[in-house]
Amino acid sequence: MEKNNNKSCDARVHAYKNGKTMEQCKEQARKNTELLSAEILKKDEVSWARILEVTDYDELVYKLTLKYLRQKGYDIGNNKIPRVKANSAIIS
Repeated sequence: MEKNNNKSCDARVHAYKNGKTMEQCKEQARKNTELLSAEILKKDEVSWARILEVTDYDELVYKLTLKYLRQKGYDIGNNKIPRVKANSAIIS
């Protein structure tokens, strides 16, 4: 039986949008989180449309960015309130 050297199922080397790996997507999302964090603290909130724009319409980076913003304590809203807002605990 011939050994299969196909790495297409290996998540570490799988290419996502624009040929990025999962790790590159995570790193881009972390950078976006820092950028948007400053913007949220300055303006009190940022729309999901703005986040989508910052992530260059890359769905995976967009979702990771929202995840990281939630982990930092931001209120990421919902489908009826599509915005990310600073919680009072973050502002203090």
